[in-house]
This record gives sequence, structure tokens and C-alpha cells, in this order.
Amino acid sequence: MSERTIALVTGANKGIGYEIAAGLGALGWSVGVGARDGQRRETAVEKLRAGGADAFGVPLDVTDDASVAAAARLLEGRGGLDVLVNNAGVTGGMPQDPIGADLDAVRRAVETNVIGVIRVTNAMLPLLRRSAAPRIVNMSSTVGSLARQTDPAGETGPISVAYSPSKTFLNAVTVQYAKQLADTNILINLGCPGFTATDLNNFRGVRTPQQGAAIAIRLATLPGDGPTGGFFDDAGPIPW
Repeated sequence: MSERTIALVTGANKGIGYEIAAGLGALGWSVGVGARDGQRRETAVEKLRAGGADAFGVPLDVTDDASVAAAARLLEGRGGLDVLVNNAGVTGGMPQDPIGADLDAVRRAVETNVIGVIRVTNAMLPLLRRSAAPRIVNMSSTVGSLARQTDPAGETGPISVAYSPSKTFLNAVTVQYAKQLADTNILINLGCPGFTATDLNNFRGVRTPQQGAAIAIRLATLPGDGPTGGFFDDAGPIPW
């Protein structure tokens, strides 16, 4: 492995992902900017470098096996991987009423938000296993909390048959990874950025992308005795 901590952030060309990359870069880490769009990816890398970060581009479509495999090879060539932040996500399109649901919207959300995370995580695990302090952060949302969705007094966002359930699915998948990796030094946790103003919600959020990135940075830098298989926002654990 490289002497410098190496991180990969998926969906890092803008919004919360970009700010996660910037925050990790500010720690002196080498940060891979994972993104599908080549121009946006390189613009983000240039901006991060201008701010003093050791950033590099990683062409990455989390829904494509060949793209993910190529990203793993690129990282291996750069010295490996210590921290993976699975940030890339889609809503699947709105509205999302269950009755008369657009099944393609459901498939889009699950393919990126769940299967994409599994695909990327599995491709990167051989590299992470060689790290002294490997961490995986899966970006989720409080709307994925069934406890909150079923609380009549809770704020659960709009009715959503694709996005919210995809995050519940991601939460469940992350628990299974934590169980299988329990006898390793890999810590894997879920982070919720809060209602952050990004293009995912047409910038209606009340938090800045930098604020939304804070939980991912905290979970990416957990000490060796830190939690694994947890679901957190800035205030602490989130009910499942």
C-alpha cells in the first residue's frame, strides 16, 4: 500500500461527494474522484488540486461491471485503497407514488443505490484488505429508516416507492457486510448527510454540501475500535 492514505469517493464530481473528497483531501489524503462524466470529473479534480488536495480522476460508472473493474485496476496501480465512500446515488425520478409506480424508476434507484454499492465494494475489497486501517462509508438517508417512516409524527419526506426503499435496502445490505467482515479490521458504516441542498432534491435542502459531507468524513476517519454496521448522522445513531 501507499504510505499516503488513499480514498475513493463515488459520485464525487459535485455536491456532497465533492465536499467529501475536499474534506479528505484536506487531511493530506490522496483522493480518487469517481464519476461517469469525464468533463465534470476532470473539472472537479482541477478544482480540488487548486485547493491543495492530492486528487485524481477515476472514471467510474457504478452500474457497469467493466467500469468498476477498471477503476479497481487504476487504484491498484496507484498503490491500493484505504477508504471507500459509496456516495453515488439517484432518486429514480419523481413523483414516486406506489400506486401506478414507474417500475423503471424503481429499477434505476436500486441499480445505482444498492447493486452499484455491492458491485463497487466487492471490486475494492481485495485492495481494502491490504490496508492497515480500511474503512467503508455507505451514504444513506434517514428516509431509509423504517422506524421513522412508520412513526406518524415523524418527518419522512414525500411518498417514495423507489428512493426511500432503496436506502432501506442499502441499510440492510450494509448490516450483512458488517456481519461478514466482523473478523477483519474493515469498519463499514452508513452515514446520513441530512436534508442537503443538491441537484438530487432541486436544491431544496437546508444544509450545505459541506455540512452534508461531515458525517462521511467522520466515519472515514474512525479509530480502529470504532463502530461497524452502524447508521449515523451528525447527532449520532439513527433508529433503523
